[in-house]
Amino acid sequence: MREVGNGEDRGAGAEGLASGVDQPGFLSLERELTLLLRRARASQGEMAREVHPDLEPSAYGLLVRLGECGGQRATELAGYIGVGKATMSRQLRALEELGLVAREPDPADGRAWLVTLTPEGRDRVGRVREARRARYARRLADWDPGEVTELARLLHELNRSVGR
Repeated sequence: MREVGNGEDRGAGAEGLASGVDQPGFLSLERELTLLLRRARASQGEMAREVHPDLEPSAYGLLVRLGECGGQRATELAGYIGVGKATMSRQLRALEELGLVAREPDPADGRAWLVTLTPEGRDRVGRVREARRARYARRLADWDPGEVTELARLLHELNRSVGR
């Protein structure tokens, strides 16, 4: 049996966690993710304005989700984005007023509504996303394509781990 506290095996307890987070790799990860998230927030605001000058930055991700997944109930969207029903209702009302989304009856449950992108919303979001991918391609032009694929894989794994 090993002694805990001699540096050999601390397990997954708080003591082991405290020593692990001080490792240079985790310090670098924290610094780089902080910078990436700060830039992503700024970029999200720019992309929202490209879709529509009056679009709130927080609503951009909602439009992207609808573009990728199709019609969804407001409760599903609220859960995905991580906001309450009142916030989601306010955002959806604003998006409807801008002509970017519409509500239609849910074919699976006539009492419920699905939120979908309007043709105008789909067109605007599609153009902005295409331009964003082109910017990524230009900024990463000197990367090996395998490195880009590996970065995408690692970010997917990170998102999966964080989402648990």
